[in-house]
Amino acid sequence: MGVRIIVMGVSAVGKSTVGRLLAERLGVPFRDADDLHPAANVAKMASGVALDDTDRGPWLDLVGAELQDSTTGVVIACSALKRTYRDRLRHAAPSTVFVHLHGSHELLAARAAARAGHFMPASLLDSQLAALEPLSIDETGITVDVAGAPAEIVDRAVAGLGPFFEAITPRS
Repeated sequence: MGVRIIVMGVSAVGKSTVGRLLAERLGVPFRDADDLHPAANVAKMASGVALDDTDRGPWLDLVGAELQDSTTGVVIACSALKRTYRDRLRHAAPSTVFVHLHGSHELLAARAAARAGHFMPASLLDSQLAALEPLSIDETGITVDVAGAPAEIVDRAVAGLGPFFEAITPRS
């Protein structure tokens, strides 16, 4: 069955970069949930309008199907901002573990402003931070600070994930 990991957090926190590197480290496929958004969702966000729960529902079901259908393990970058979204994903794949990437507002704003060619404008960062519900104590997952280089962030994630997966060991 393999590991099923959602790398979550707000826009510009580094979900895709960290998720891709984490998947490489673990030897499993990587998927970016942004690629699963319907065109209408992408257009809405590109115009500076935040998605609502109705917009996100079908998208979360597609992400859940990716988790559920994985036979070798998978790392998926997905915002998963609210507990209800994570519950929906866990319903599809109960063994999913969440890696919540977290950083200061200043760091995230700087990263968002520096990104070019992404459909999510920097102006939506505050709405995502307002919607974010951090992992609760009863949720399976870890929170990882995103200060530093991507390899350092992945090292912290791997170390934190060790207790959840016997096959994951930190790099020496």
